[in-house]
Amino acid sequence: MKKYPINIWINEERYKSLIEKGLEHLAKDVLAGMKVIQVFCTEEEKEKILKLFPTAKLDTSTTNSIELLPPEVKNKIFKLILKRKSLDVVGELLREIDR
Repeated sequence: MKKYPINIWINEERYKSLIEKGLEHLAKDVLAGMKVIQVFCTEEEKEKILKLFPTAKLDTSTTNSIELLPPEVKNKIFKLILKRKSLDVVGELLREIDR
């Protein structure tokens, strides 16, 4: 089954939050010390996200990731990661948006 990443960039403040929860291992080093967490969604979840957020796009040319989500959505994803101590949060995000 194909999975599509959503990249959550980690600044110092977010990294401190991860450390406090013992989740710093979830952040990967990428560019010049910048860190990212990748949350993956299924084909069905990807389609829902692209419908719900018209600004969002699937980057089919390089990373096959979902890009240009509104900042408040990425913040919500990050908060769910901290709350659940898991990267498996896209389903919960979509359920909360559907309410």
